[in-house]
Amino acid sequence: MAELRSILLAIEHATRQRDELVKVAARAKRNVGFAEDQMAQLQGYATETDSRWTGAAPGVLSAELIRHHYQFMDRLQQAIGMQSGVLANSRRQLELANKTLLQAEFRLSGLNQILKTRQTALLRKQERREQRQTDEFAAMLYTRARASAVSGETK
Repeated sequence: MAELRSILLAIEHATRQRDELVKVAARAKRNVGFAEDQMAQLQGYATETDSRWTGAAPGVLSAELIRHHYQFMDRLQQAIGMQSGVLANSRRQLELANKTLLQAEFRLSGLNQILKTRQTALLRKQERREQRQTDEFAAMLYTRARASAVSGETK
C-alpha cells in the first residue's frame, strides 16, 4: 500500500479541488439565473411603462410630462444595457467555471486510471511472488522426496 500512497494523496487533493469547483460552478449558475431574472424584470417594467403611456389619451399628456417619460425610458434602457453586460459577464463566468470543472473531472479520472493500473501491477507482482514461493516449496518437497527415495533405496 505504500506504493500507492502518493497517488491516493493526489486523488484526495484532486477530489477536493473538483468539489470546490462544483460549488463555484453552482454559484456561477445561480448568478446567471439572478441576472436573467433581473433582466426580465427590467424589460417587463419597460414594456409595461411604455404600454401605459401609449394607451393614455393624447390630450391629457403635456409636453413636459412626455419629456420626463422619454428621459425615464432612456434611463431604463441604460439600466437594461448595463444588465445585459452583467448577464453576458455572468454567462462567461459560468462557461469558464464549467470548463475548469471539466478539466478537474478529467484530471481526477486520469488519476483514478493510474491508481487502477498501479493496483493491477501490484496484484500481478504479488501473484508472481506467491507463485514463485509455491514453486520453490514444491521443488523443495520434490527434492526431499527424491532424496528420501534415493536414500531409502540404498539402505
